[in-house]
Amino acid sequence: MPAARITFADVLAAAAPDATGALWRLEGAARQLDANVIRLRPGARGDAYVETELDVLLVVVEGHGTLHRAGTDEELAPGALVFVPRGERRAVSAGEDGLVYVTAHRRRPGMTIRRAGTAVRAEGGEAPCLLPRVCAECGRAAEDASALFCGRCGERLPETEIRP
Repeated sequence: MPAARITFADVLAAAAPDATGALWRLEGAARQLDANVIRLRPGARGDAYVETELDVLLVVVEGHGTLHRAGTDEELAPGALVFVPRGERRAVSAGEDGLVYVTAHRRRPGMTIRRAGTAVRAEGGEAPCLLPRVCAECGRAAEDASALFCGRCGERLPETEIRP
């Protein structure tokens, strides 16, 4: 797998001015790491959730915002590096100028398909239907099967029983 080298300036310049969500993601089937450059529009706030399987490292690149976690609010500014452990309820909101940050975590395991209370772990692959990846707000299909939010408009994707 080839090494990846980008600049934030290139990622931001290549994105449409109104693009939100994942502007860039680490590619390659053999990788052990997932990384994304995320942009939130001014005042946007993601839904609070608990990541049960993965610790996440968050690095702020541009703008300001707030990390809401464990009943506290932490201000985010360029250069902030925050470790968020798995099992901790969290949400991120952008300040009045928006927020650009990087997330990095261990790559998710293969997809789990749930049937009548049991789980079957697959080694990867695509969902049998792309409908869980289609944003109800703008109609864009998420490229990443594990995406919870639309990369174009930032809306939460439909909840399904098929999730990695």
